[in-house]
Amino acid sequence: MGVVIEHIQNEYKISFPYKPYLVELIKKLPGRKFNHFDKSWSVPATSLDELKNFASRTGAVWGKIAEDLPGVAIPQEETELPDLQVDIPLRRELFPYQRSGVAYALQKKRLIIGDQPGLGKTAQAIATIEGAQAFPCLIICPSSLKINWKREIEQWTGKEAMILDDRTRLNFHFYYQAGLNQYFIVNYESLKKYFVEKIDKPKNAKLRLNHIHFKKVATGMFNSVVIDESHRVKSVSTQQTKFTKGICNGKDWILALTGTPVINKPKDLISQLGIIGRIPELFSYSQFVNRYCSGPREASNLKELNQVLNSHCFYRRDKSKVLKDLPAKVRQVIVCDIDTRKEYHDAMRDLEKYLQEYRGATDAQIIKAMRGKIMVEIGILKNISARGKIEAVREFIDDTTSSGEKLVVFAHLKEIIGKLKEAYPKAVTITGEDSTYQRQDAVDQFQNDPSCKLIICSTKAAGVGLTLTASSRVCFIELPWTYADCEQAEDRCHRIGQVDSVMCTYFLGDQTIDQKIYKLILEKKDIARQVTGSQEEIEENVVSQLIDLFNQGHEASKESKVFEVNNF
Repeated sequence: MGVVIEHIQNEYKISFPYKPYLVELIKKLPGRKFNHFDKSWSVPATSLDELKNFASRTGAVWGKIAEDLPGVAIPQEETELPDLQVDIPLRRELFPYQRSGVAYALQKKRLIIGDQPGLGKTAQAIATIEGAQAFPCLIICPSSLKINWKREIEQWTGKEAMILDDRTRLNFHFYYQAGLNQYFIVNYESLKKYFVEKIDKPKNAKLRLNHIHFKKVATGMFNSVVIDESHRVKSVSTQQTKFTKGICNGKDWILALTGTPVINKPKDLISQLGIIGRIPELFSYSQFVNRYCSGPREASNLKELNQVLNSHCFYRRDKSKVLKDLPAKVRQVIVCDIDTRKEYHDAMRDLEKYLQEYRGATDAQIIKAMRGKIMVEIGILKNISARGKIEAVREFIDDTTSSGEKLVVFAHLKEIIGKLKEAYPKAVTITGEDSTYQRQDAVDQFQNDPSCKLIICSTKAAGVGLTLTASSRVCFIELPWTYADCEQAEDRCHRIGQVDSVMCTYFLGDQTIDQKIYKLILEKKDIARQVTGSQEEIEENVVSQLIDLFNQGHEASKESKVFEVNNF
């Protein structure tokens, strides 16, 4: 055994077999003390800089030695994921690597699915719940992803999921009993509303789990819980973490989904491991902290930690490991609610008024004038929807870049680009206002600087001619008018030099014009490849088709919510 440094409260404990030269080095550390009881040395936390130098010179290991984890077998090699042996009736085919993930989840039951963003953790979770028949199932997710979870469940299983709301606040359990719903979806911020009876925290005391009284019927009905973006409950002190832990207590099936590489930040794992019941099952809190959270970076014995977790309750694959299973380009649609709903409804009423006049017009000049007004109103609807999606897109950007990936974001409106630039001042941009020199400088920085994670692009300015292969993630806040425009923008990443599968994510506002435009793009994509003419002519053509869509049965308020994504 060599030198081991262990962080304990406000000091560091140093253990090593007796060697005179090590003792001489130790004596040079300010505040060092010898512990006769266990023949170790202690150094105050104020001497951390000198201790780092000592560790560098002696090759010291930060953290406890393996014997301090009794009962936990340390695998010598990374655990191979098993093959899926059961047939799970799904409406879509899983990729081979997803089948292995589902097989592992069915074996372990309570685990963290840590695949890199874009590899389909949602699909693996749904398939696991279906394979285990672990119903009813509660999905806890960010508010911006509730509609997307509902849509994914319907597309993979054909089942209708319920998003909890005030109408079903007191009786949603009856829907399961009546056989109407098996999946129930709630956002983190609403956990208290639906699942907490009362909180009796003493005055001036820190909130503890035993202060929270949960609604027994509401929490007790679920056989499984899926926690999406589980890094949101990484802090043990927050209410949302405690609510999530209380809901999950005693559950046989708990799936925590996160694309953030938590193994590099062991402290972020403590709460998540507690929620899935692996702390104190595998190790106590103090054992975990002392062994895996030591040293100046609060990270130690990471290879061993990865091996232990991988053999019991965790797996993560990045795209490089599963590239052979992936198509060259994958498209994903995220349907999200907009926070400009009232403004959108008001604008929708204005559009409907113009459409009624348009339908009743007979004079050619009036029809032409009305078409111009309708085009303006459609542009207003697109604007309002885009502004209403910004918060959902920001959550996506944060999750993607925090996982270590670079991201290309496309938008059309100057206002949207400006808001994003304001939120991410370190991002580089390519817009119509940038000079040729500025655009090239932005491309070079994004392509070559590892710390430059985000580039915000105007669809018109950056949609052609540029190479952004440093990223394999593309995000659209606003839809271009044609399929060709979509492809051109996507191909800034999907081109020669790209070694990964490219994930293209489209944000659509729920029950907005986005869905009509997207449907139109899908239906007209083959024709669009052959369209020639100016951009204005193309846009006018698309607007004409949109007017036809609005006029069909006067169903302006009835938006289709289901789209085929991978056949885009």
